[in-house]
Amino acid sequence: QVQLVESGGGLVQAGGSLRLSCAASRSLFSINTMGWYRQAPGKQRELVATIGSGGSTNYRESVKGRFTISRDNAKNTVYLQMNSLKPEDTAVYYCKARLYGFDTYWGQGTQVTVSS
Repeated sequence: QVQLVESGGGLVQAGGSLRLSCAASRSLFSINTMGWYRQAPGKQRELVATIGSGGSTNYRESVKGRFTISRDNAKNTVYLQMNSLKPEDTAVYYCKARLYGFDTYWGQGTQVTVSS
């Protein structure tokens, strides 16, 4: 089992930046994949970015070149650096951990609001 705590959301103007953090209750080396997802009102939850235990990354097309996912193994924390934010990035952002046994866990979410 793993607990995930997100932080770093807030209100920002279009073109601004935010950095989200996701602190895990166990070593990241024991977790297969960490990811960030988001859900806007009235829409389905969607993948934003993932990072594997070996450091490989994957991004949805609309955030490539603007968002960067990274990990600090010493702090058991995964980050999502978001630059050049757009109003359409407004959503609740969730952290997800997938263990090697494929069990998945979610954080409580953090709100990101981008004003135009």
